[in-house]
Amino acid sequence: QVQLVESGGGLVQAGGSLRLSCAASGRTVSTYIMGWFRRAPGKEREFVAGISQTGRTTLFADSVKGRFTVSRDNAKNTLYLQMNSLKPEDTAVYYCAARLGTMVKVTSHDYDYWGQGTQVTVSS
Repeated sequence: QVQLVESGGGLVQAGGSLRLSCAASGRTVSTYIMGWFRRAPGKEREFVAGISQTGRTTLFADSVKGRFTVSRDNAKNTLYLQMNSLKPEDTAVYYCAARLGTMVKVTSHDYDYWGQGTQVTVSS
């Protein structure tokens, strides 16, 4: 089992940047595929980005491609989401998630463990 804690959210102006972190504890995080999801007000939770155990494979939602990058530091048991050129429509609660397996998945039900979320608000 793994416990996940997100941090780094906040209020930023459109065009700005934020870096989210997800600290993992418990079972060795390097065994998990990791993902970032978000839930905007009134909307369902959606996939943002995912990364394989080694970091060699990454996957992004079309809405964030070219603006967001995902990385991980297995030695520090930490997942990151670098968000650049932020837009008001990026406003949401961002969650990190972990799953055992061999492929990055884009649906939330494929992930076994979740953090509590961190709020990101982008003002126009």
